[in-house]
Amino acid sequence: MTYWLLNLCFLVPAALVLAAALIRRRRRSRSNRAFLATLGASAAVLLLLTAVFDNLMITAGLFGYNPDRISGAFLGLAPLEDFAYPLAAVLLLPALWELLGSGKPLREENP
Repeated sequence: MTYWLLNLCFLVPAALVLAAALIRRRRRSRSNRAFLATLGASAAVLLLLTAVFDNLMITAGLFGYNPDRISGAFLGLAPLEDFAYPLAAVLLLPALWELLGSGKPLREENP
């Protein structure tokens, strides 16, 4: 099994949960624009941190990757497949918060 195939096991369910959260927000007449902007900013920060720290840990020899299981595309020393986990977290965790929360926004949003 390749890392991309393994990543699909995390990314597809996370995307489906996010879609459900966005639909729920829309039905409650809440704007998705601010929610998606926050997700985008969070994704950018997490992906940047992943790039920095994965490269540092690979350089230090803390872990490596089986070359037969990766695509061969890298960002520094980190294979692109490694960035799927923080992306799944950014998709899944806020969506779960939205779906499992009380339904009331933490603060009033401007339409």
